[in-house]
Amino acid sequence: MSSRKPTSSTAQSPSPPPSAFTRVRRLPKRGAYDAAAIHAILDAATHCHVAHVIGGRPVAIPTLHWRHGRRLYWHGSAASRMLAANSVGDEVCVTVTIIEGFVLARSGFNHSINYRSVMCFGKPAETIDPKEKSAALEHFLEHWLPGRWSTLRPPTRKELGATRVFSIALDEASAKIREGGPHDPEADASWPTWAGVIPLVTRAGAPLIADDYTGALPAPRLASIIPLKAAARLVGKRKPRL
Repeated sequence: MSSRKPTSSTAQSPSPPPSAFTRVRRLPKRGAYDAAAIHAILDAATHCHVAHVIGGRPVAIPTLHWRHGRRLYWHGSAASRMLAANSVGDEVCVTVTIIEGFVLARSGFNHSINYRSVMCFGKPAETIDPKEKSAALEHFLEHWLPGRWSTLRPPTRKELGATRVFSIALDEASAKIREGGPHDPEADASWPTWAGVIPLVTRAGAPLIADDYTGALPAPRLASIIPLKAAARLVGKRKPRL
């Protein structure tokens, strides 16, 4: 394994922020606003957090999401308090984060993490039509389990009625990316402790067959998380941090 020091770099977005509110303010060089970068991170993330205000109090709920075109979707039970709040039409903030490594510096202050994140703002729109709702849920399942939907029993009207689907347009969104090694000052470079990056990788494990499954079909293929993250990594050219 190479002991070469990781090269530090930051995002260089060719696109301007969609608004002053969406612009990355803390370390703005790490911000990215082009659709390709934002979409790649959203597609690679396994879950999101939907933040909104309920009864005057802030609430952030973890849930599963998916993207179709330029809209970001999430779903849940018709009895969900979160979805009831979303139906009011107030703006929400949806965030995703992929942590890709712990960055170890020579001081505690300069330790960090490598990550890819997206923050989206918008007013939720509900998908009401049963056919459109079924199609949206199909997009969700097919994102992670290609070919799975066609093998399943079709959803019933009761099941669709018990499920609510919401989405926001990806018009107000920004990405923030940190990659590379530690940013130690020159004075710390000779300090006798290890410095570098400990990568973190999300992998799918071996399938576990249900106790009551009596068929002989192989387990479905889970869309690989690693290539999705690699796609996000390849969006745009990164320049060394100055």
